[in-house]
Amino acid sequence: MVADSGYEYDLLVIGAGSGGVRAARMAAATGARVAIIEDRYLGGTCVNVGCVPKKLYAYAAHFHDSFDDAAGFGWQLSEPATFDWNTLRDNKTSEIKRLNGIYQRLLEGADVTLLNARGELVDAHTVALKDANGVNHVTANKILLATGGWPWVPDFPGNEHALDSNQVFDLASFPKRFLVLGGGYIAVEFASIFNGLGSETHLVYRGGLFLKPFDNEVREFTRKEMEKKGVKLHFNANIERIEALGTGYSVQLTNGETLEVDAVLAATGRRANVEGLGLEKLGIALDDSGKIPVNERFETSAPSILALGDLTKGPELTPLAITEAMQLVEHHFKDTTPKPIDYTKIPTAVFCQPNIGTVGLSEEDARQQFTNIRVYSTEFRAMKHTLSGSQERTLMKLVVDDATDVVVGAHMVGEEAGEIIQGIAIAVRAGLTKEDFDLTVGIHPTSAEEFVTLRTQTRS
Repeated sequence: MVADSGYEYDLLVIGAGSGGVRAARMAAATGARVAIIEDRYLGGTCVNVGCVPKKLYAYAAHFHDSFDDAAGFGWQLSEPATFDWNTLRDNKTSEIKRLNGIYQRLLEGADVTLLNARGELVDAHTVALKDANGVNHVTANKILLATGGWPWVPDFPGNEHALDSNQVFDLASFPKRFLVLGGGYIAVEFASIFNGLGSETHLVYRGGLFLKPFDNEVREFTRKEMEKKGVKLHFNANIERIEALGTGYSVQLTNGETLEVDAVLAATGRRANVEGLGLEKLGIALDDSGKIPVNERFETSAPSILALGDLTKGPELTPLAITEAMQLVEHHFKDTTPKPIDYTKIPTAVFCQPNIGTVGLSEEDARQQFTNIRVYSTEFRAMKHTLSGSQERTLMKLVVDDATDVVVGAHMVGEEAGEIIQGIAIAVRAGLTKEDFDLTVGIHPTSAEEFVTLRTQTRS
């Protein structure tokens, strides 16, 4: 049981996203008095305008290929399949409302007080609650900032016509011509989504190739596969201006191209959502990347103020925020010191078409870190497509430290890559060797078995 601190709460959480809710529930389970402040929606970015609706839309986009693939297996549609945007959009909204309710019931079941207001730091132990009725104050021994990220749109003439990644899920009508600006997860995923749903889709990126932090072979392979599916890629270009037309928008690019589209998504990243939090009152400064610096206990420069998730440096991933929340509770509300998180072995997926799944080091990073490495890779047409007629190909790759034989990176581009890499991530996290992979019996016939049958070294 937490000792009485003299404050109203032992923990006060600002932000009811995945990390904030997990921290609140776990702290309350230790006997702490916990409240959580939220002025928008329960579940944060992931549930409302992030991974959940995005994955639902990605599922929808995959049906386009599935209908085409079915013919080779003997299935014939009586007429061409048609897509109704309103049905997808509205069913997505209903599912999110259901999840919002689940989050509320989880908090109630954990005996966490929900405060529907906007929170702003007043001092090291006080938060101002602002709502339609005015301002109230609440105190806590520790205050956790878990407000996540917020999208931003670059400054260029006509940028008011661009959508951000919060808005794109709820378009009033389906854009037959769609343009995405950006080269990260969100941009690549939405380019695939709208292409799969039937839009003429353009992706514009200022660099030479998208997905910069990823393995170069993975990036190049994904580029080729997305182009085969019809996504029009414009690299080394940026938006110069957007002009509204009677039937859409004219988008002028810095490379001289002009594109006419029905919608423009600026998927240019998300920044720490710190506006109005009152950090300056406690002297909490952001680092060069615009994030809140914390120590291994998730404490800011003001020790009673904690922060986690997308507010802090590290991959902006929901499961990571949840893991950090559990670590934070271990540090502050249990008499234990947890093992530190290994941020170098965090698996992730990009739900483009085809999917990307990856864990550990890229080939390029491994070359920097180890004296000698071995690379094993294979590229093939999946068994399914021998009948479907699809020309989609799959890439699988292992990166091995030659001195220890430990597999330090695993990468895949292909159908269900995220599902497959989740299992491989356990092996990489555990530090298993290439020999361990080789001694594992594969499941046949599957694509996943390729990870344990890679015997021929591609390069070193």
